[in-house]
Amino acid sequence: MKRKGFTIIEVVLVLAIAGLIFLMVFVALPSLQRSQRNTQRRNDMARLATAIKDYQTNNNGRIPGLDNADYFANNYLSNDFMDPNGEEYSIHFFELKSGEEWSVEVFDIFRESFPDDYVNPIGLISNAYCNDGVAKYVQGSNNFVILYKLEGSGSICLDNS
Repeated sequence: MKRKGFTIIEVVLVLAIAGLIFLMVFVALPSLQRSQRNTQRRNDMARLATAIKDYQTNNNGRIPGLDNADYFANNYLSNDFMDPNGEEYSIHFFELKSGEEWSVEVFDIFRESFPDDYVNPIGLISNAYCNDGVAKYVQGSNNFVILYKLEGSGSICLDNS
């Protein structure tokens, strides 16, 4: 007489397959979430570039700086301009001099020196253009670069050209 049911081998095999599927999802999920956050950051930097161009249009081609950072943020950026982790971005204004170039690794130095000020730092750099992810000097005060270091690896380098 045959009994109906599963053998122990069949049960173990099904559990092993289910465990592998769960493990693959568990391993892939953080990477997918990081990728989604970085996509949002890219969109945020494009919004910032648009806001700067709008500011330039209304202010004779000038780029916002420390002297009018609050005005720029209040009038050109929306209240939801925040990192996907829920923390505010911090915009830092810099001006390149002849022969200078900056990459996002500069922010790591700033983070070590000023950890409270450099949370989610965005570099808004005047007199610059992007070249292979690096802000390089270019003459012309209405030229700007936005530099931002992504989560994990990679960076964003946007210019107004």
